Amino acid sequence: MAITSANQLELLQTAEAVAREKMIDPGLVIEAMEESLARAAKSRYGSEMDIRVKIDRKTGKATFTRVRTVIGPEDELENYQAQLTVEQAKQYLEDPKPGDTIVDEVPPVDMGRIAAQSAKQVILQKVREAERDRQYEEFKDRVGTIINGQVKREEYGNVIVDVGTGEAILRRNEKIGRESYRPNDRIRCYIKDVRREARGPQIFLSRTAPEFMAELFKMEVPEIYDGIIEIKAVARDPGSRAKIAVISYDSSIDPVGACVGMRGSRVQAVVNELQGEKIDIIPWNEDQPTFLVNALQPAEVTKVVLDEEAGKIEVVVPEEQLSLAIGRRGQNVRLASQLTGLDIDIMTEEEESRRRQAEFEERTRLFMDTLDLDEFFAQLLVSEGFTNLEEVAYVDIDELLVIDGVDESTANELQARARDHIDEMNRKALERATELGVEQSLIDFEGLTPQMLEVLAEDGVKTLEDFATCADWELAGGWTTVNGERVKDDGLLEKFDVSLEEAQHMIMTARVQLGWVDPDELASEEEVEEEEAGA
Repeated sequence: MAITSANQLELLQTAEAVAREKMIDPGLVIEAMEESLARAAKSRYGSEMDIRVKIDRKTGKATFTRVRTVIGPEDELENYQAQLTVEQAKQYLEDPKPGDTIVDEVPPVDMGRIAAQSAKQVILQKVREAERDRQYEEFKDRVGTIINGQVKREEYGNVIVDVGTGEAILRRNEKIGRESYRPNDRIRCYIKDVRREARGPQIFLSRTAPEFMAELFKMEVPEIYDGIIEIKAVARDPGSRAKIAVISYDSSIDPVGACVGMRGSRVQAVVNELQGEKIDIIPWNEDQPTFLVNALQPAEVTKVVLDEEAGKIEVVVPEEQLSLAIGRRGQNVRLASQLTGLDIDIMTEEEESRRRQAEFEERTRLFMDTLDLDEFFAQLLVSEGFTNLEEVAYVDIDELLVIDGVDESTANELQARARDHIDEMNRKALERATELGVEQSLIDFEGLTPQMLEVLAEDGVKTLEDFATCADWELAGGWTTVNGERVKDDGLLEKFDVSLEEAQHMIMTARVQLGWVDPDELASEEEVEEEEAGA
C-alpha cells in the first residue's frame, strides 16, 4: 500500500474514528501511525537507518525523512547509515559541529502485506497503551470515592465490575458477608486503590472499608457534605455491626440526630446498602475517657482509668453489664477499641476491687519488710499514696507529717531507713553489675542507677557503645500492631518508670559522648521540632 494522495485523507479519517471509539486523543493515533510507517520504511531501506515519518495533521500527507547525526572526532563511527564524521558532514553543512543533524527526504515506501500487518500491530499496541493511560488518569483521582457499576462476571469469588470505561475488581475479602451477585446486577462500591500495571490499570473496589460507610453517610447527610458535621472515626465488623463517631461544628445541630434522620430514614438508607449492618452513631469527644464511655454504648461504665503513655485504658463496669460491654464474641469492645485507638481492658467492679486489694497488700508487705514497720503503720503509708521506697526516702518531710501519729523525728527515722535500704540495694546491684562485666564508662553515665546497670548487664548491655546502639523502645517498652492487634513490647528499664522521651534523651546523649552524633546538628534538629510543635 503506497501512501498516495488518494488515501492521505483516509489516514486522518481513520485516526479520528479510532480516537472517537477509544475516547483518546487523535494525535496519539497519528503518532502511532507515524511510528508504524517508520518501522515499515526501515524494513525497506535498512534497519540501521534512522527513518522518521511525519503526517501532516491537516492534509494527511506523510513525509519520510532520513536523519543522520554528526559525531565528534573522539567518537567512533559505529553506524555509517545514521552517523557522519565532521569531515563527511562538510559536504552538506558549511560549519558542522558534533550533534548537528542532516535530514534528507526519502521516497515513500510501498507497503507489502507483512509490513502492513506489522504497522497495524504497532497502531493497535499504541492505541491500547493510550487507552490504558487514559483509564489510569481518569480513575487515579477518584480513589476514596464511591462508584456505581454493573456486575460482568464472577471469577474465583472475585467480582468483575463494569465501571463504564473499564473494568474493576471487587475481591472476595472486600465483599460483605456472604453477599453474591449475578451478571448485570447493579453494585455500589468504594474505590480503594488504582495501580498502574503492565496489563493495564487495576482498579480495586471495596465494600468492607470503613471509608465506604463514611462516604455513604456523606451522600445521605447534607450536613456532612457541607462540612457542618464531621465523621471523626469509623469502626466496622462488615455485615454485622459498626460504630461511627461524629462531631458538629454548629451548636444548634445535633450530629447524632442529623445522621439518624427523620424516623431513622438517613441511617436506614446506609443500613440497607450495607446488608443490614447495625450502626451505632456516637458523639465524638476530645476527652478520651468520655469518648470511650460513649463508644461502649449501650453498656454502662462505672469508672475509666487512662494510661496515655501505653495507649491503654481500663474500664470498670457493673457485673450485669460485663457481657453487654464485651459484646458477642468481643465485638462491642473490639469496635470501641478500633474507634478510639486504645487498648481496652474491661473488668467488673468486683475484679477491680480484688486487684486493688492485692496491690494494697503488696505495697504494705514492701514497707513492712524494708522499713521494719508493723502492718498498721505500713497500711497508713499506702493509704496516703506512697507506692515505693524512693517516694518515702526523698519526699518532702511535710508530706509525711500529715500522716496521723507521725511527728518530725518519726518522719526522719522513716526516711533514714528508706535511704539506708536503697543504698544497700544499690551497692549489691553495682557489685553484681561489675561481676557481669559492666565497664566504667557505662557506670559513670548520668541517669543510670546501679539497679538499672544490673538489669542492662544481665541483657548483655555492658559498655557505653552497647547502650548507644539500643532503641528507645528497647529501654522504655512500647506497643506495636501485629495483624491488627496491639502487642506489648517489654522494655529493659520499664519497671524503673523510664519514659520513651527519657530513653531517647539518654541514648542520644550516649551517642554524642561517643562522637557518633554532632551536638550542634542535634540542637538544630531539636529547635526545628520545637518550632513544628509550636506551629
